[in-house]
Amino acid sequence: MLGAGDMVSVYIRHLLVQLQTPDDIRGRVSAVNAVFIGASNELGEFESGFVAAWVGAIPAVVIGGGATLFVALAWTRLFPEQRMNRFPDQEE
Repeated sequence: MLGAGDMVSVYIRHLLVQLQTPDDIRGRVSAVNAVFIGASNELGEFESGFVAAWVGAIPAVVIGGGATLFVALAWTRLFPEQRMNRFPDQEE
Protein backbone atom coordinates (compact mmCIF):
# COMPACT_ATOMS: atom_id res chain seq x y z
CA MET A 1 0.00 0.00 0.00
CA LEU A 2 2.85 2.39 0.77
CA GLY A 3 4.43 1.73 -2.60
CA ALA A 4 1.13 2.36 -4.37
CA GLY A 5 0.69 5.63 -2.46
CA ASP A 6 4.21 6.65 -3.41
CA MET A 7 3.54 5.97 -7.09
CA VAL A 8 0.36 8.06 -6.98
CA SER A 9 2.41 10.85 -5.40
CA VAL A 10 5.05 10.57 -8.14
CA TYR A 11 2.42 10.75 -10.89
CA ILE A 12 0.75 13.79 -9.32
CA ARG A 13 4.07 15.61 -8.92
CA HIS A 14 5.06 14.75 -12.49
CA LEU A 15 1.71 16.05 -13.75
CA LEU A 16 2.08 19.31 -11.82
CA VAL A 17 5.60 19.85 -13.20
CA GLN A 18 4.30 19.27 -16.73
CA LEU A 19 1.41 21.69 -16.24
CA GLN A 20 3.70 24.46 -15.00
CA THR A 21 6.40 24.04 -17.68
CA PRO A 22 6.29 26.00 -20.97
CA ASP A 23 5.80 23.84 -24.08
CA ASP A 24 9.18 24.60 -25.64
CA ILE A 25 11.21 23.21 -22.69
CA ARG A 26 8.84 20.54 -21.36
CA GLY A 27 10.96 17.57 -22.56
CA ARG A 28 14.17 18.91 -21.02
CA VAL A 29 12.47 19.71 -17.73
CA SER A 30 10.94 16.24 -17.65
CA ALA A 31 14.34 14.60 -18.26
CA VAL A 32 16.10 16.62 -15.56
CA ASN A 33 13.24 15.94 -13.16
CA ALA A 34 13.51 12.18 -13.80
CA VAL A 35 17.27 12.22 -13.12
CA PHE A 36 16.82 14.10 -9.85
CA ILE A 37 13.98 11.83 -8.70
CA GLY A 38 16.02 8.72 -9.46
CA ALA A 39 19.09 10.05 -7.66
CA SER A 40 17.11 11.29 -4.67
CA ASN A 41 15.56 7.85 -4.16
CA GLU A 42 18.98 6.19 -4.01
CA LEU A 43 20.46 8.86 -1.73
CA GLY A 44 17.36 8.84 0.48
CA GLU A 45 17.50 5.07 0.94
CA PHE A 46 21.18 5.27 1.89
CA GLU A 47 20.58 8.12 4.34
CA SER A 48 17.60 6.40 5.94
CA GLY A 49 19.49 3.15 6.39
CA PHE A 50 22.51 4.94 7.81
CA VAL A 51 20.45 6.90 10.36
CA ALA A 52 18.43 3.80 11.31
CA ALA A 53 21.64 1.85 11.91
CA TRP A 54 23.04 4.75 13.94
CA VAL A 55 20.09 5.68 16.20
CA GLY A 56 17.54 2.90 15.65
CA ALA A 57 14.54 2.52 13.36
CA ILE A 58 11.90 4.39 15.38
CA PRO A 59 14.05 7.45 16.18
CA ALA A 60 15.12 7.54 12.51
CA VAL A 61 11.48 7.69 11.40
CA VAL A 62 10.69 10.46 13.90
CA ILE A 63 13.81 12.46 12.95
CA GLY A 64 13.10 12.01 9.23
CA GLY A 65 9.47 13.06 9.55
CA GLY A 66 10.38 16.11 11.62
CA ALA A 67 13.13 17.11 9.20
CA THR A 68 10.75 16.75 6.25
CA LEU A 69 8.14 19.00 7.86
CA PHE A 70 10.80 21.53 8.87
CA VAL A 71 12.27 21.76 5.37
CA ALA A 72 8.83 22.01 3.72
CA LEU A 73 7.73 24.81 6.06
CA ALA A 74 11.05 26.63 5.81
CA TRP A 75 10.94 26.47 2.01
CA THR A 76 7.44 27.95 1.85
CA ARG A 77 8.59 30.82 4.06
CA LEU A 78 11.92 31.43 2.29
CA PHE A 79 10.59 31.14 -1.27
CA PRO A 80 6.90 32.16 -1.34
CA GLU A 81 7.09 32.88 -5.08
CA GLN A 82 7.67 29.15 -5.71
CA ARG A 83 4.40 28.18 -4.09
CA MET A 84 1.82 26.90 -6.57
CA ASN A 85 -1.50 28.34 -5.46
CA ARG A 86 -3.59 27.40 -8.50
CA PHE A 87 -3.41 25.75 -11.86
CA PRO A 88 -2.10 28.00 -14.66
CA ASP A 89 -5.35 28.19 -16.62
CA GLN A 90 -7.50 29.22 -13.67
CA GLU A 91 -8.59 32.82 -13.51
CA GLU A 92 -8.42 34.88 -10.35
